[in-house]
Amino acid sequence: MLRIRIQHVTWPRRALILTDTPDPNCPDCRGGGGFNHDYGDYDTGEYAGTEWEPCPCWDEDRHWLLLPLTIPRLRRRQASPDPWGGYDDEPPF
Repeated sequence: MLRIRIQHVTWPRRALILTDTPDPNCPDCRGGGGFNHDYGDYDTGEYAGTEWEPCPCWDEDRHWLLLPLTIPRLRRRQASPDPWGGYDDEPPF
C-alpha cells in the first residue's frame, strides 16, 4: 500500500514530487524506513562510518513529478536609476 506525501526537492531541479513514505506499522523498522549500521576498521577496530540499509516496506527511489518549479526571472532595471532621465552636465545655477 502506498502512503503518498508531497515533498519539495532541489536536485536535479526544483520541483514538487509525490513520494512514498515508510509504513508506520512495519514491525521491522517501526516507521523509520531503514536501519543504520555502524562499522569499524578491520585493522584497528575503530569506528569508520555508518551505512544506511533501507527497509523492504518502502522504496525510497519511488517518486513522481508533480510540478516543476522555475526560478523567476529578475526584472531588468531601467537604464538609469534617476527618475528624471539621467544626469545633467550643466552646473546647478
